[in-house]
Amino acid sequence: MTRSGFVALAGRPNAGKSTLVNSIVADKVAIVSDKPQTTRREVRGIATGPDWQLVLVDLPGVQRPRDELTERMQRRVEHALADADAVLFVLNGEQEVGPGDRFIASAIKRAGARAVTAVNKVDRLGRPGTVAALAAAAGLGLDGEIFPISARKGTGVAQLVDHLVALLPEGPFLYPPDEHTDMPEEVRLAELVREQVLRRTREELPHAVEVEVTELEHREDGLLVVRAQVWAESDSQKAILVGSGGRMIKAIGTAARREIERSRGERMHLELQVRVRRGWRRDEGLLDRLGIE
Repeated sequence: MTRSGFVALAGRPNAGKSTLVNSIVADKVAIVSDKPQTTRREVRGIATGPDWQLVLVDLPGVQRPRDELTERMQRRVEHALADADAVLFVLNGEQEVGPGDRFIASAIKRAGARAVTAVNKVDRLGRPGTVAALAAAAGLGLDGEIFPISARKGTGVAQLVDHLVALLPEGPFLYPPDEHTDMPEEVRLAELVREQVLRRTREELPHAVEVEVTELEHREDGLLVVRAQVWAESDSQKAILVGSGGRMIKAIGTAARREIERSRGERMHLELQVRVRRGWRRDEGLLDRLGIE
């Protein structure tokens, strides 16, 4: 008998959802940053055991929509919650439970899915802080178990996975056992470049930047050749991304190449070009092409 199914991860931005997905899958399938809007697409991480397959759907952080991009992100959250076999609500244990958490808890209740709550970052809390965070999580009124975890260190993650697997319906595997994500290769590479942009920029710029891979070649000598465009929405943003003497975009490219080589175990050549693409967050046709549903 095998079990398989979908578990949607919901939570405020910076709760640690993407770190948790990567920890469970044991591969980097979701980029990680402390900036809101880091996760724009629905990212599926696939973890497979001897008789189970857990498809983790890392959703955008729930927030008030303010343009076509964030409208789409919020709709994707609502649809995924309704379609999932179970929902994993991830709370940042370092932060007090607030209106955003209560809003998400209400959305999970409306979806009617079985819910599990994970209080993340307990490695930074100590015992009294962990007890208080668990009590606050219980106060949200969701049915289901509550797990104290550290996605970064792996504390409590195995127990959480065992519980999630027990909630899955019986059924065949949905993906090949050696597959870790169904994200297209071009999108996954573009996301790894965007991760480095997020780490090096601040204020509005991270939200205004998107990356698109325009060329991808696996050469016979084993070299992966990638050419990508980094979009900004204004000339001033482009100037920041390029940096004095091209130093910023060079640093982004070097860091992205190293991260891609480390995660994929292959040599690569990466070329980045910064372009101005005004209003791309409001361009529905462009968002469709980027896979932001």
